Amino acid sequence: MKDFKYYAPTEVVFGEHAEEKIGSLVKRYGGTKVLVHYGGQSAIRSGLLEKVCNLLKEEGIPFVTLGGVVPNPRLSKVHEGIDLCRREGVDFLLAVGGGSVIDSVKAIGYGVPYDGDVWDFYLGKVTPQAMLPLATVLTIPAAGSEMSNSSVITNEDGDVKLGYSHDLSRPKFAIMNPCRTFTLPPYQTAAGVTDIMMHTMERYFSHDNDMTLTDALAEALLRTMKDAIFAVLKDPCDYRNRAQIMWGSSLAHNDLTGCGLTGDWATHELEHELSGMFDVTHGAGLAAIWPSWARYVYREDVSRFVRFAVNVMDVPNDFGNPEATALKGIEAMEKFYHAIGMPINIHELIGREATDDEIREMVRKCSRNYTATQGSFKVLKPEDMEEIYKMAR
Repeated sequence: MKDFKYYAPTEVVFGEHAEEKIGSLVKRYGGTKVLVHYGGQSAIRSGLLEKVCNLLKEEGIPFVTLGGVVPNPRLSKVHEGIDLCRREGVDFLLAVGGGSVIDSVKAIGYGVPYDGDVWDFYLGKVTPQAMLPLATVLTIPAAGSEMSNSSVITNEDGDVKLGYSHDLSRPKFAIMNPCRTFTLPPYQTAAGVTDIMMHTMERYFSHDNDMTLTDALAEALLRTMKDAIFAVLKDPCDYRNRAQIMWGSSLAHNDLTGCGLTGDWATHELEHELSGMFDVTHGAGLAAIWPSWARYVYREDVSRFVRFAVNVMDVPNDFGNPEATALKGIEAMEKFYHAIGMPINIHELIGREATDDEIREMVRKCSRNYTATQGSFKVLKPEDMEEIYKMAR
């Protein structure tokens, strides 16, 4: 078991009327002028954006709005938000949306007090010394950004997608109303659950096998997400199971399921280049990559994949042939992905195979121009990354 620090300072307000507390919470956390950051028309059509703005007005809190965040949020929108906040004297950020909006608002928070280009943080050139406080009104449970310290931004100049993590970016509070997720399309719901599960699996597939409680928490979360997704695909207004998914999003990425373990994160890094190149939904990209990663690395610790197969995927344990059990667990995960409408390879994801040139370019970016490795369950060199992309093509 690894020594660990667990830090989860975000105040969570969960329930059908959670939004009503927005104004008082912003005041309590020191906001005197707010940027309300959101994505597209759904926040407007649902009436949520208007409600949030009215609640701020009722508390006498001035605000400005900035919409237009897209999946795989863009650096150009971050720059626009930074300029707006400086011009308007904004001192508090409020994200209304899912992971893309929250990631964008985090980047804006880094950039406002910084004299240089906010992209410097994502390149690892500098460490933030200050940040605007931020909070979230969650509408799409998936990324877990509402409680995490991480964000991922796409720089359109070269289609480079990079993540950055720092505890300064943990939201002050998160408003979670499962009713706000009733209208999510099935594909987006399934992709979100895939991302939630992968955040847990990236921590779970570790060579540290003596943190029994953390493993049990992770397995329970994964089983719950498996059950809940089928329930909400059948009945989108199933409050109980929508609530499981929304809470699962936060628990999967607030570090709870990684306490005492060394996480891997190779699937995420490989997928970042996939979605950076093809602009696909992140959760779907994870589903397209994970089976190939799993088959490439499972022999590094067959027992870990056996535990996953038995405790998460309900595969009978063939005690005489652990490798067969491990492979059946991977196959069961592929069947689960297909059952919820997710792809299991790149061809299914984008409608064609990735070319050799595209694979080489993704490897180049994922390996930071052949200078970096990825992962820890099996440390992936550029040639390993290439093989996984080819297996997944």
